[in-house]
Amino acid sequence: MKSVKPKKFLGQHFLKDLQVAQDIANTVDACPELPILEVGPGMGVLTQFLMTKERPLKVVELDFESVAYLRENFPALGNNIIEQDFLKMDLAQLFEGKPFVLTGNYPYNISSQIFFKMLDYKDLIPCCTGMIQKEVAERMAAGPGSKTYGILSVLIQAWYRVEYLFTVHEHVFNPPPKVKSAVIRMTRNETQELGCNEKLFKQIVKTTFNQRRKTLRNSISPILDKTNPLMADPIFNKRPEQLSVQEFIDLTNRVEQALNTEPTE
Repeated sequence: MKSVKPKKFLGQHFLKDLQVAQDIANTVDACPELPILEVGPGMGVLTQFLMTKERPLKVVELDFESVAYLRENFPALGNNIIEQDFLKMDLAQLFEGKPFVLTGNYPYNISSQIFFKMLDYKDLIPCCTGMIQKEVAERMAAGPGSKTYGILSVLIQAWYRVEYLFTVHEHVFNPPPKVKSAVIRMTRNETQELGCNEKLFKQIVKTTFNQRRKTLRNSISPILDKTNPLMADPIFNKRPEQLSVQEFIDLTNRVEQALNTEPTE
């Protein structure tokens, strides 16, 4: 079967540099022995190196043409080629409910959604590696005070240690993307419980960063009324990028307490 033509609507940029593929495959060694799930294998440039790891490997691919190519060129994968949309999958069923490593040359147009799904299954995914758009990788790894620190940074760093491993240039892809890429690794930290209302935590992070140029006093107003006494606290003079993950957790607890003590009409 001839090679697969990259499809723009699927965000496909096929990696053609075998050394880069080998380097990405080696990032899963941080979590040895665990099964591996590769997202978006395309024509298997990364898959071929993951197969040498001698542990269970499944690949999930939405593109029917890529699936046909994989079936023909990687018969050893057999039933471990899953023709589905990763974002719609129940990951708990993949390896009989056992933890696994998530990796891939992720489609750039859905990379953030992939990581939000990872967070939904964080207890099953102790390690996530792979290649994404450089700008997104920088956001995920950024610390407080950085212009790139944002929603992804806080929500992911609450549960994972993020390592920006190396940059990948455009010329190693077909077709070359208009941006540089980066390889990252996320490893679960020791946090088992955030120590706050997780739903409210997410809401506060997303609401404040959606108006990141405003102070918290103004950006958080859809959640907490400006007349609430808590608003007098100096923390509300800050902008969201100035708060660490722990400060967001503390803020969540204080906002929840303030909401519970607000007089009802």
